[in-house]
Amino acid sequence: MNDDTIRLATIGRILRRRWRLLTLLAVVGALVGYGASVVLFPPRYTTSASVLLPGQWEERELLTQVNIATSSSVADRAAAQLGWSGVSGSELRDRVSAKAADGNIIQISGTAETPQRAQQLTDQVADQFVKFAARITGGSTDSDTATAPEALRKKVDETNRRITGLANAADPAQTVESVQARTALEKLRTSLEEAMTKLDQADPANNKVGMVVMGPAARPAGEAPPTRLQLIVGGALLFYLVAVIGHLAAARMNRRLRTEPEIAAALGSALLGTVDVPEERPAHRPEARGPRAGIRRLLGIDTRWDIPAPRRSGDEADRRIRYRRVCARLREQLPAPRRLLVVVPDGDEIARRAAGQLVAEAENDPSPALSSRGYPMLRVVGVSVDRPTVPDRGPESGALVVLSAGSWTAEEITGIAEACADGRHEVVGVVVAGPVRARPTRSADDPADHATVALALPGRVTGGSA
Repeated sequence: MNDDTIRLATIGRILRRRWRLLTLLAVVGALVGYGASVVLFPPRYTTSASVLLPGQWEERELLTQVNIATSSSVADRAAAQLGWSGVSGSELRDRVSAKAADGNIIQISGTAETPQRAQQLTDQVADQFVKFAARITGGSTDSDTATAPEALRKKVDETNRRITGLANAADPAQTVESVQARTALEKLRTSLEEAMTKLDQADPANNKVGMVVMGPAARPAGEAPPTRLQLIVGGALLFYLVAVIGHLAAARMNRRLRTEPEIAAALGSALLGTVDVPEERPAHRPEARGPRAGIRRLLGIDTRWDIPAPRRSGDEADRRIRYRRVCARLREQLPAPRRLLVVVPDGDEIARRAAGQLVAEAENDPSPALSSRGYPMLRVVGVSVDRPTVPDRGPESGALVVLSAGSWTAEEITGIAEACADGRHEVVGVVVAGPVRARPTRSADDPADHATVALALPGRVTGGSA
């Protein structure tokens, strides 16, 4: 785990080096979203109708009307009127919603699998809501409470007719008694009419009846969210983001050692130096063939993404100077000429190439004394990091470990050091190799700088007899 994993440059590196894998995962996510839209979230259409409630209404009364609009009574009546096969009132209730809007308006929404059914459902629920609300607020003749005002009006009308009859039956002569009788009857008629008018004005039901559906519901032109397109795009983005986050989490959990002091401390030896290896297109090794290897190469996951881009280095002459300095420090570490094993972890192509270059430089490095030419003599051996095994001490007495930074954990490097100790080899030093972008070779007077460097094969003795 290192600070580089939390920088934006790391995300950019993921997008550049894993764009094929991320694209494939995005396509898979889009297919998953499409499947979800077919199986789990089939297309749904929603439309709304508005019902106006005249008069003065309190907020809690509006909430009561909202609950009535979505009640099972209204849903059952709507289901009976629609007559859809296999659709009950409880199912319709799950498809209907209502809310109170500004201006004493109840907005009723219905959802169905087709635009036509959504429109029919909404219109029917709105109509049944108006009828049911009118019934419970006094607009129906089924309830005794609702019929009482109407019976009273009939009684008043009958009384008025009797008053008229009494007034007509009174003495037509203009006597004082007849005039007083007719005046009293007219006052009684007026009092009854005023009483009925006040009764009508005091009845709250008269102010709250007559709900009106404000036009039929519009036929929906598009699907209700989540739409199929939204699910497809959402699935693609979800898989893409999960892949990026997974790469970042893996980088945060990465325990591979990246710095030279950490690697030297894990091996318990001194750092002799760092060398550069020109970056080149990785060759297809025999063990990396087959369909799985081809797929890995196609997706770009056969190479690591979390290694920073190789920096630009000098030309070949500058790189060879680094190898010569490593050989010089190695001679300073050894008390006498010795044969050494160059231990390279299997699968570390950068370290293998660096070890071959180091062996060639040790053989061709000019020395002031002819007796020390080609000293030390090196032999490259590859070891498995899973079960590292180093040849027992024989002609070679000592080990030089060459590996690349950021490729191995502390446990794996410690295992290599323990394998050297089991073979009775002292780790005389460690060399860290890193890939670089090479520049064209410059001309120089020293012909040795342009000598062809022969890479030593693992297990082959170079620079002297084993």
